[in-house]
Formats: sequence, C-alpha cells, structure tokens
Amino acid sequence: MEKRYPVIDIEKTGQNIKRIMKMRGLTVKDIQASLELSIPQSVYHWFDGWNLPTLDNLYALSELFCLPIDALIKGNREFEYRQTEDAVYRRIIMYYEKIVQRTS
Repeated sequence: MEKRYPVIDIEKTGQNIKRIMKMRGLTVKDIQASLELSIPQSVYHWFDGWNLPTLDNLYALSELFCLPIDALIKGNREFEYRQTEDAVYRRIIMYYEKIVQRTS
C-alpha cells in the first residue's frame, strides 16, 4: 500500500478557521488585535484560501480558540490523535469531537 503524502487544503483550512471564529463569537477585528496584525486583509486572505496563516499565527490561533493546531488545519488525511493517558488531553479531544458534531 502506497502512503499518501499529507497536503494541507488551503481553502478548507481558511473556511475552518472562519467557522471556528464564528462559533467562538469572534470578529476579524478580534483576530487582528489578538495576533497584532497591522491590517485585517491577512485574515480575509486565509478565509478565501489565498494563503495560510504563518506557523506563529496558527500557534496563536490555537491558543485563542483553545484547540490544537491540528484542529485548525484541513488536508487530505483523516483527523487523528494518538491516544494518551493524559486526562486533560482526552478532555480536549472530547470537546473537539462535540464541536465538530454540532457544526456538521
């Protein structure tokens, strides 16, 4: 079986960020202020699939949204977390799965 090389879908990632932002009740201006972006167009470019947030911005968005970076990025692989014994980690996964179910 040939292993597929994982590729990020820029458009789906932008739409996912937009969806999570709306679920959290945040505006583009909120994102701009939180990430200290000089102009809001960067955020709109993410939404439109023109480009991706930088790794620093993805890290900041994950903190702002209280989600792991993997939950923000959409690509051609199935979303999978490794099972751990950490109760906090399991709780985060449980919350994420509930969020995904509500928005699907």
